[in-house]
Amino acid sequence: MADSPTSSKSRSPTGRVKKPKGKGSPKPKRSPKGSPRGSAKGKLKLSAKKDEELDLSMASMGHPEIFPLVLTEKTQEIFNCRADIDITADNPYKLVKKDDIVQDMKTRAAISDFHPIKKIIQDYPGEELLIVFDRELKYGQAFYLIATEEAKESILNPPEPEEEEGEFKEGIQEDYVYKPPVPKPWVSLGSEKEIEEESVKESPAKIKYMISRPHKEFGTRIKFFNRNASSDKYGYVECTAYQDKNFIIRQLERDTGIQVVPQEKETGTQTKWTYPKNEGTQYYPREFSDEEKNKYLSSEELKNFILSVAIRAEIALQQNEIMDAFFDDWKALAEDEGAFAGKSDVFLKEYQSFTDLHYLKDRTVSCICWHPTIYGIIAVSVTERLSYEERIQHSGKLLLWKAPILFWSFADPIHPQLMLECPEDIYCFQFSPSDPNIIAGGCMNGQVVLWDISPYEDRLQNAKTGGGGKRTTANMPSFMVEQQLAKELHMVRYCAVSSIEYGHKSVVTDIQWLPDTFEVNRMGTVFENRAGICVQLVTCSPDCSVLFWDLRSQKPGFQPSAEKKKDSKIITCPSEVSTAFKHLDLSWRPHIKLSLPKTDTGGEYSPMKMSLREEHHHTKIQDRTQFQIRQEASKDKLPYSEVTTPSAKPPKLLENITTNFFVGTEDGEVLYTDWKMERDGDSGRLLSQKPSNIYNIHDGLVHTIQRSPFFKDIILSVGGWNFAIWKEGVTSGPLLQSSCAAKRYTVGHWSLSRAGVFFIGREDGNIDIWDLLEKTHEPSQTQNVCIALITCIKPWIYSSKQHFLAVSDDFGTLHILEISWTLSHPSINERSSVHHYFEREVKHLEYFDQRQEFRTQERVELEKESLLKKATTVGGQRSRELMEEQTKQDYLEFLDTEKNFLKGLGLLKGLDRFSP
Repeated sequence: MADSPTSSKSRSPTGRVKKPKGKGSPKPKRSPKGSPRGSAKGKLKLSAKKDEELDLSMASMGHPEIFPLVLTEKTQEIFNCRADIDITADNPYKLVKKDDIVQDMKTRAAISDFHPIKKIIQDYPGEELLIVFDRELKYGQAFYLIATEEAKESILNPPEPEEEEGEFKEGIQEDYVYKPPVPKPWVSLGSEKEIEEESVKESPAKIKYMISRPHKEFGTRIKFFNRNASSDKYGYVECTAYQDKNFIIRQLERDTGIQVVPQEKETGTQTKWTYPKNEGTQYYPREFSDEEKNKYLSSEELKNFILSVAIRAEIALQQNEIMDAFFDDWKALAEDEGAFAGKSDVFLKEYQSFTDLHYLKDRTVSCICWHPTIYGIIAVSVTERLSYEERIQHSGKLLLWKAPILFWSFADPIHPQLMLECPEDIYCFQFSPSDPNIIAGGCMNGQVVLWDISPYEDRLQNAKTGGGGKRTTANMPSFMVEQQLAKELHMVRYCAVSSIEYGHKSVVTDIQWLPDTFEVNRMGTVFENRAGICVQLVTCSPDCSVLFWDLRSQKPGFQPSAEKKKDSKIITCPSEVSTAFKHLDLSWRPHIKLSLPKTDTGGEYSPMKMSLREEHHHTKIQDRTQFQIRQEASKDKLPYSEVTTPSAKPPKLLENITTNFFVGTEDGEVLYTDWKMERDGDSGRLLSQKPSNIYNIHDGLVHTIQRSPFFKDIILSVGGWNFAIWKEGVTSGPLLQSSCAAKRYTVGHWSLSRAGVFFIGREDGNIDIWDLLEKTHEPSQTQNVCIALITCIKPWIYSSKQHFLAVSDDFGTLHILEISWTLSHPSINERSSVHHYFEREVKHLEYFDQRQEFRTQERVELEKESLLKKATTVGGQRSRELMEEQTKQDYLEFLDTEKNFLKGLGLLKGLDRFSP
């Protein structure tokens, strides 16, 4: 552990650094009695007060004998207690002589690291003090000092259990005598009152209705006949419209405009040449001879000319570098106008569709992912189209037949190119950003699965180009072609699956990879990722948990004996299955388990979707040269099987990475929380932080919560019958919230090329295209894609001229739509325009909050004034309304008195006619 040198600065007992006073420091003030501030008595009093006030021990944690220390590298070298060299995690103890520490404090004075506990060291009765190396920073620092002899002996020589030794030596075992529990009298602590207050009691009396008919009509046949509704007054009531004279709006002013347009007429004429004739000419440049060249080059006129125009030529060259002289401003202006207002080409064109009658029958597509590097390859996961009750009823059938992940290619829309075997139906999956051959998926039963498709990468490349299989089956009948393709279809088995015991208890609804630039420890702190590849991923589930997973293998020394026995019993994997994640199979546990506790009640939120700040987007498709460079760089990196956990040297702490993220819940809330864990002061356990912001915007479960690929702080959330756009850091609410739609929204996604465009799928098979620069109250375009519910939307950029949108429906069909030029190519200033729009909305929210506070204060003041007016009436006379209320109250009191008097005399019998 390295600290900055403290040669020119001194440390205070609290750990702060005090700067030495120079010429610019203020002069010391004198005391009120006139004694100088720097006298010896004053210094002694101040030092005594500081020693009395400061308490550096861990008495708050129940260990007053422990004092945390900050030891610099120089101090560690002096006392031979260097971290991870002289003392390690296995041998963390070091005995240092008391005389050496006292001599160090005398030599280095206040610079010594032992100066804050100088008094503790001087009062220590023994000759040697114990210094312990705290790697896990349990007490806040890397070292701590033991201040008592009893604690030192208990640490160095821990007491052995006497009972166990005696039993082992004597070989006598005591029989356990069962003692039945004795019931204790119940003591009330007030819980029955709380239950009684929270219970619901029906205060109003229930209204009873009795509907009957004659007994002779029981069992008779019902006869229907035609009847005129206007003839029966109880059968038809007409509410005719009429004009209300109390609400008449008179038109007082109208703005109209008139424009005079001249009449125009377009005519044209063309003169035809009736006698065509073919002619040609040839020219060649006129050149100087060698004598003429030498003559002109050596002339004084040429030199004078060059000197006279040299400055102007230099200025012209500079202008050409600064400004493009061949740029057409009029053409760019026309493109700008067409991008904003053009309505001729805003539709999505059907490009291709994929379906399979064998694997996709009675199934729905749950997730879509484009292959990040191979063009024209798309993968889909499918699940059974069953409700929760139907899934439980057909659980036996589902165990025998599990839907795989299918890889489709543009070159062959009929047959899938590859299939991934799944232990359970996959709800979501993602390609690894650092290695596209690694795929992680979340199952319906809560498990996390890993695949490695490296051996089949060439097959996907050949499928993309359309070569190989088509040449050999060109002259074959159709049934033979189908048989051959069915034989060539490969089923890839999964490499590893997580443990059911320690994973999610419900379906994994979202899975995301952490970037390869950082990693997260068990406390949620962000550190530098030395491996250079993505080694951690995050999953969420409606079981109220968010889990962080680590793909690296643990050190062999930390493996428990129980897991070693399990590993010895595991059967070796088949040869075609990759062994990159063999160490994780059936024993993979989450790295961090994060819950989302509610602030007002004791329950927890159920997350459905999440959006991390450092989320990876497969947005821009690089060209082939960049892809080859990336492939060569990935070859130099270590494979996943050789990457282990960080070494003993602590990694670099990254403070610029934010740990906050957005979560969409099952009940429609949008949460903003932090994944860092907090340690409980009483029990010492790690607890999850409560969400800092909670918004109830959606009236159904949140299907999508995604950050914009152009602005990291802009988030789109889709759920129920509306959507909302948020800005990270704005806590007053969403920037834009749509009104309730006619049909329920099911999914949404930002455009990858235009900053203000996003797509939203509906349950009736339509897609709403929203353009914030054109309209914000309604979609710019609505297009029908299918007749079933839309489940997933994923855009993809194939090239600069061709953009695609993958849309899947509830019937298992995958539609590939080609995005039009207007929706895929932004204008020159579109990104800045959208940014200004969001900034204006932020100002509108701030203004709305200010006006709301002002109106609240104004309402309170008006209510106070009205109360004062009612209390203080003019001339001591009450208003007419108050007098009427008082008269009515007096009359009711008179009726009650009369009623009680008549009852007492026995004169009130039968119907109570005096009751109000």
